[in-house]
Amino acid sequence: MNYTDSNLFHNTEKNKPPILIAEDDLTSRIILAGILGKWGYDPIAVNDGQAAWDVLQRPDAPSLVILDWMMPKMDGLEVIRQVRARVTEQPPYIILLTSKDEKSDILSGLEGGANDYIKKPFEHEELLARIRVGQRTLELQTSLYEAKRSMEHLATRDPLTGILNRRAILEQLSKELSRIQRGRLDQDGKKLSIGFFDVDNFKHINDKYGHQAGDDVLRGIAQILRTQLRGYDSISRLGGDEFLVLAPESDEAGYKKLYERLVSVIAASPLLTCAGEVMLTISMGVATAIPDSTDDQLLSNADAAMYMAKRAGGNRVVYA
Repeated sequence: MNYTDSNLFHNTEKNKPPILIAEDDLTSRIILAGILGKWGYDPIAVNDGQAAWDVLQRPDAPSLVILDWMMPKMDGLEVIRQVRARVTEQPPYIILLTSKDEKSDILSGLEGGANDYIKKPFEHEELLARIRVGQRTLELQTSLYEAKRSMEHLATRDPLTGILNRRAILEQLSKELSRIQRGRLDQDGKKLSIGFFDVDNFKHINDKYGHQAGDDVLRGIAQILRTQLRGYDSISRLGGDEFLVLAPESDEAGYKKLYERLVSVIAASPLLTCAGEVMLTISMGVATAIPDSTDDQLLSNADAAMYMAKRAGGNRVVYA
């Protein structure tokens, strides 16, 4: 029976990850794969270090690995070094399988990046215990990674609307300007533009309908922006009723069409609030970047254009 096919063992129990086995001895490989399959794991068995490294470079690579130390083409320690050289937030847990019993050899394996080791011949119970330690470690690693991602997401989001907050959008603006300053401007007339706007007479909305309705208005505006922007545009609530749209890689006709559409759609869209439907308009100022633009200059230009739009009666776009 060929145990190199991962489909021969199907994981019927929850929370048991697939395990990569790299072992050049056929008999040992078959026995090891059979044991893991009996325990409910899904073994992926290969017969040399290069094959193991090929598997570990896949997007769906197993996170739990058992590597024989002495293998052809690439030994286990070299596979580990290649794995640890890759930058990843969720590295695999690697158990080194070895017949070496010198303390110096074991230390060199652990210092080389192995998480654990087991000496041949091994007791099945010991192997299972070490696999379970690896599994618990991976579960904790995943939990920490997800918590970190969640915290990073929350740190960049406006709590009221769910879109980017001021800090996040300004960091993104700085990155886009740095790209322009490095001379990576498109040659076909595409530019970076920003649209800075706020709600016309927003204080009146709060005074007439209440602050809860005002919050509903801001959430409604954010939802409209999500549906109207392209996938690579960014939106942010800077604070209060002020919003910023970041639109990279648009020619003049394209970004003018974008901003005019936003103003028109918001003016034509009744926003549902706790006090009923509310109609409103916005005033927007637009500025485009040149190679020596700074974020402060760009924001100042857009801000000045926005106040020109307000003085002209609102519900319009003014270009800096």
